[in-house]
Amino acid sequence: MYRFNPVAQRDSGKLRKYYQNCRYGLCEYSVGTKLMWRQTLHPAWAEIAGCLVVRNTIEGQVVFDYPVPGPEGDEDAALEAIEAYCMEKGITPVISVVPECKAARLLARYPYVLVSDIRTWRDYVYYREDLQLFAGRRYSGQRNHIKKFHTQWPDAEFQRLTAADGAVIDRFWQDYEAEFPKGNNAKARDELELAKKMLRLVNKPWFLAGGMFDGDKLIALSLAEKCGDTLIIHIEKALYSYTGVYPTLVQTFAGAFGGGCQWINREDDAADRGLRTSKLQYGPAKLAPKYRFEPQNELTRHVDAIPELKTERLTLSALKEADIPAYNALVLDGERNRWWGYDDVGGLGGPVEERSFFDVARRDFEARQAVNFAVRLDGKLIGEAVLYRFDCRGGAELGCRIDGAYAGNGYGTEAFAAVADWALYKVHLTRVVAKCFKENQASYKMLSSCMRKNGEDETFFYFEKLV
Repeated sequence: MYRFNPVAQRDSGKLRKYYQNCRYGLCEYSVGTKLMWRQTLHPAWAEIAGCLVVRNTIEGQVVFDYPVPGPEGDEDAALEAIEAYCMEKGITPVISVVPECKAARLLARYPYVLVSDIRTWRDYVYYREDLQLFAGRRYSGQRNHIKKFHTQWPDAEFQRLTAADGAVIDRFWQDYEAEFPKGNNAKARDELELAKKMLRLVNKPWFLAGGMFDGDKLIALSLAEKCGDTLIIHIEKALYSYTGVYPTLVQTFAGAFGGGCQWINREDDAADRGLRTSKLQYGPAKLAPKYRFEPQNELTRHVDAIPELKTERLTLSALKEADIPAYNALVLDGERNRWWGYDDVGGLGGPVEERSFFDVARRDFEARQAVNFAVRLDGKLIGEAVLYRFDCRGGAELGCRIDGAYAGNGYGTEAFAAVADWALYKVHLTRVVAKCFKENQASYKMLSSCMRKNGEDETFFYFEKLV
């Protein structure tokens, strides 16, 4: 299991190693967004297979950014690690803020997946030349505002901001708050406080900061970060009393820091009507989508209820309340289950009660995480077959155990084969896998009779059956 470290300022250099050449073009793939919004995103990071993998926890739900590869990065291996992490945690591997250039890759990866792209969170992305030059009829309004600004404040000039400008920046915030039009808006005030904290980082080499000055007075400022071929604008603030200062800042900042960039990203509008109106007036080249991929397993799509399967001698069906005594005896048979490979009791997370194991099986199916079949001989429960660990890519694991009193009669092989065929041809999986301890010769023989061996390690033999 990989260790994820909460994003902190001290990690910025390590994150920039990946973000500085990242061409996804979205604001989430930047140090600035991770730092500024970390109390909302709760981001944590790990380096996996040469990729930066970021895990966010938003309103209690874990979601991952799409992996950002380094020079030798393996995106598929990083995605597999995300999926394995989520399987161990029992959660869906949600991949969020996926750039458009990676959407097709995930569509090909997951047979069933919910995909969303909410308008509110799309980034406003502009051609750098458009904001730098404001050329053409569509920008006549911006040019007029800039002309009026320079007419009224002819000595105003743009300067780069550094750590030495701390006092000037503090004074700007005082002036800004004095005429802040959204003082009663809690969300806007929270964002303002975050912006203040970010401007304390102007000394960091990966941030670009500059402002318009009227003499010694700072009247507008902006902070940005270059990621690949995109200049991402994290903060833009100006005194509203200086008419035309916003387009003047936008144009001058693009000219000062946009070199080598094709795009300028002014981030999303967070459903703020005023921001949306303003950002649209600057003529974005595109509203960059941020796809959210939420894979679903085949149970969700194809299995409404646990079916009844019949073999030559057996019936496999859902567990019933009447099965509880026999089922408990099967699960608690320690000698028999030393080869089961799963600690049923430890998995409860609490004391064993009469209905504990039955209720776990029922809840797992309701959540479409597993199917527990009761293996019946003449109506009596003599074992179970469990299809579980769905990998969201068309695969699942199958396990089977038979009461010791009925061992040696081929019932396990018969039940196992029936569930495997049901999984492949009715649930529409592409792959069923299984494993057995190397010491368990009976299971090895059973799995070898109906599956193909595809590997081993120090503990297990591994098998698979494909369509």
